[in-house]
Amino acid sequence: MLEGDSERWDAESEALLLYAARRDHVTRTIRPALDEGRWVVCDRFNDSTLAYQGSGRGLPLDQLEALQRFALGDFGPDLTLILDISVEEGLARAGRRSLITDRFERLHEEFHQRLRDGFHRIAQKEPQRCALIDASGDVAAVHRAIVAAVAARLGVALG
Repeated sequence: MLEGDSERWDAESEALLLYAARRDHVTRTIRPALDEGRWVVCDRFNDSTLAYQGSGRGLPLDQLEALQRFALGDFGPDLTLILDISVEEGLARAGRRSLITDRFERLHEEFHQRLRDGFHRIAQKEPQRCALIDASGDVAAVHRAIVAAVAARLGVALG
């Protein structure tokens, strides 16, 4: 999904592919783990589709939300951590991480600003579920912020 030309798929195809993969992941991996009482951590879920294909690519959010309901019903995360950083710094970090950037990272800065704005709207719309984490600091500072948010929101002590 991340390889190839930045316009490899149109926004609708991306959304359909993502929801098909997400449904399969929930059905085969996430639900069974939760049924066994295990914690599940995902690096991306529905908010990413709303931000990337909705805010970033311009698909109507109500259509994406309908697709989400079709694919997943009312299933969703208890907590979402949104790592927030300026567009400029985020793209600079991505460039330093690898000589090969993924197809989304190669999109123009305006896309990335719409993406960031979309994640901010999601956090504002659902503050009880979403924690906006300042990711502009070093790894240790971001780690501390994540641990603090998880501990506070889920009522657990983390070491």
